[in-house]
Amino acid sequence: MGVTVERPAWAGSDIDLSRPSAARVYDVHLGGAHNFQVDREAAQRIAEVMPGLPQILRANRAFLRRAVRYLTGLGITQFLDLGSGIPTVGNVHEVAWSANPDCRIVYVDVDAVAVAHSRAILSESDNATAVHGDLRRPQEILDNPETQRMLDFSRPVGVLMFAVLHFVPDSDDPAGIIRQYVDAVVPGSHVAISHASLDGEADRAEEATEQFRNRVTDFSMRTRAEITDLFTGLELVDPGVVYLTEWRPDAGDEDCDGKQTSTFAGVARKPD
Repeated sequence: MGVTVERPAWAGSDIDLSRPSAARVYDVHLGGAHNFQVDREAAQRIAEVMPGLPQILRANRAFLRRAVRYLTGLGITQFLDLGSGIPTVGNVHEVAWSANPDCRIVYVDVDAVAVAHSRAILSESDNATAVHGDLRRPQEILDNPETQRMLDFSRPVGVLMFAVLHFVPDSDDPAGIIRQYVDAVVPGSHVAISHASLDGEADRAEEATEQFRNRVTDFSMRTRAEITDLFTGLELVDPGVVYLTEWRPDAGDEDCDGKQTSTFAGVARKPD
């Protein structure tokens, strides 16, 4: 006899409670509450083979904060956050609005729970919205009425892809996907990426990769050179493509060897 999972009020009827999702597994590792038992079991197994994963995810969230703050410092006030996940403390809108309350944000995720919670959190805001969509279909996201309502594509946009492109296999052409988003924004726009890698010293990263593939979704770690190639046609800002903790670190950020994160990050500008 199967176990009946009680559906919480925040989980719509279209959400499959029996299958884990990348967004909800991420939420587990960050200590969030918007996940199910199946997600917690998958997260536990992945953490068993990669015990440093929670630290890596915290380092990634710190990079998000620094990158968004850097972009707002350049005067960018519009953000398209692809694969945004489930909102947690320190999300893009919190960082951006602390610098400029007029910033406008579109969150995009393929996970219905992530989108539902984003909409709930942002329900009283006129400057942010959430779109249910697959980042691998750029035109659908760009043409979405909510995206068009929120973002003015005649002005620079910060296109954000934090810890999401390793879920896009080579067969889906991640570089081509990025180019479509870049083609849609004006010069002066920026792209920020963080991406898991087999380069570095992450404990048993290959085994963790297999666990993710088997239990959650496809997972494609890439080399530093391959991640750098994703920025082709853009102008990388200093310090280039580096380990998470090495990208313009703040005092008090997660104190760990960048190699242990086995994740690279970079920000680049669309040239004039």
